[in-house]
Amino acid sequence: MRLTLLSGSRRRTVASIVLAGVLTAGSLAGCGGADETTPGGGTTPGPAASATAAATLTIRDPWVKAGPAGEMTAAFGTLVNGTGADITVTAVESPASPMELHEMAMKDGKMVMQPKEGGFVIKAGGSHELSPGGDHLMLMKPAAEIKAGDEVTFTLELSDGTSVPFTAIAKPFAGAEESYAPGHGSPSGMPMGSTAP
Repeated sequence: MRLTLLSGSRRRTVASIVLAGVLTAGSLAGCGGADETTPGGGTTPGPAASATAAATLTIRDPWVKAGPAGEMTAAFGTLVNGTGADITVTAVESPASPMELHEMAMKDGKMVMQPKEGGFVIKAGGSHELSPGGDHLMLMKPAAEIKAGDEVTFTLELSDGTSVPFTAIAKPFAGAEESYAPGHGSPSGMPMGSTAP
């Protein structure tokens, strides 16, 4: 497993590559066939629909909680859906760590972290916040230390089979000390570790 952490001029290069990919996907979406009319008078999306969903789902202000190798941490930001249809994020991947989509839920009178069944649904034209104490992208066991200022790459997997890559910057953060639901992620409800600012 390879941890992708970047600094300096490579950050600008990665940002340029990601932007170029998004722009290319958007221009390819414009090359797709027209929507087809169904017998009921509605339309069904042409072949460009999947590319359009991936090209118009973005993540605003992405960041990762810095932390040591092997200790769970999380990524946050705001998922923004620029399409006219709901988008569902079903999974996330990163070369830095095994990943899970997580939520906070009430269990036995306290809030605990657990895997998010069904993924994150971002309503048409809406947004979905990933935040400490709420939904988030969980790095289960980072292969290397994630230091403040490092850049970590992620890929969101969507229900239509497309994917959306992005890069998040690591920051020190003392919060996000939620407990786990028994049997999920961390044994015996162990809290996520802290990193002092």
